[in-house]
Amino acid sequence: MKVLKIGYRTLKTAIAAPMAVLIAEWLQLDHYGSAGIIAVLCIQPTRKQSFLTAWHRIAAGLLSIVFAYLIFEFIGYHPITIGLLLLLFIPVTNALHIAPGIVTSLVILFHFYGDRAVTWPLIINEVAIMLIGIGSALILNLYMPSLDVKLMKVKREVEANYQLLFRDISAYLKGEKQALTDDLIANTKKHLIAANELVQRDIENTFSQNAYRQQRYFSMREVQLDSLERMLSIIKPLDVTVEQSHKIADLFEDLADAIYPDNAVNYHLQQIKKMRNYFEQDQLPQTRKEFEVRANLFQLLFEVEHYLLIKNRALTDLK
Repeated sequence: MKVLKIGYRTLKTAIAAPMAVLIAEWLQLDHYGSAGIIAVLCIQPTRKQSFLTAWHRIAAGLLSIVFAYLIFEFIGYHPITIGLLLLLFIPVTNALHIAPGIVTSLVILFHFYGDRAVTWPLIINEVAIMLIGIGSALILNLYMPSLDVKLMKVKREVEANYQLLFRDISAYLKGEKQALTDDLIANTKKHLIAANELVQRDIENTFSQNAYRQQRYFSMREVQLDSLERMLSIIKPLDVTVEQSHKIADLFEDLADAIYPDNAVNYHLQQIKKMRNYFEQDQLPQTRKEFEVRANLFQLLFEVEHYLLIKNRALTDLK
């Protein structure tokens, strides 16, 4: 039997709606049940979206009162006037960039239509209902669960994939592995997409420096992944029987052990420099095939260097 899972957003909705109705009913407001509807509409996944939604709904709600007075009081209370009101009201909210507040505004508009009047007592009643519903949602949305554990899990999975990829490349260059697949690349891309979504939510919830550091970290990994894809495109066609491929294989094995972001890259950059000098001073290739292989390996070294420089630049930002 599948266990029923209740998320934080569902739980907050279940608390905000009755809280709004209870307050509105305690204040003896008309249509107090609508406060719960407005509260449900205002529950959002992040604090930033919550405040933005609150602004949209308050602005659109106040504007709807003006439209209700002008249309209903001067033209009349008829289903046709509702259509006319919406024909005018919706384009204006779009132009003012408060269109997300349209649904809340409809609640207010139909209250006026049902009561057949737009009077000051009714206006005060509707504004109170709107503010209670929005306020209840905002209070509940002030609490957002920490995403640090989820982000750390994704971070470990991405780094584990990078390690596996480097070890696969090393084994392939030594002739111990017959083929390289794109499975790890595809899996890492999925993790990075999930990480970006989590980071964006964390930024909109906390606005903290740590959240922005996480964003820079995963941005670094994305750029590095592009570099890794280019490495694979260079490596796959290679005949790995030449001596130089084994030397580069050892470099990839070392890189697998130094995958973590806090590990300095200067040592490996020096190793690449030495290896490049070794390639340049080695005897010339004897066949065209050997020349092409060694040329690709030389290009591979430049790509590895690029990968490391990406990390080197990011180290300063991540501190």
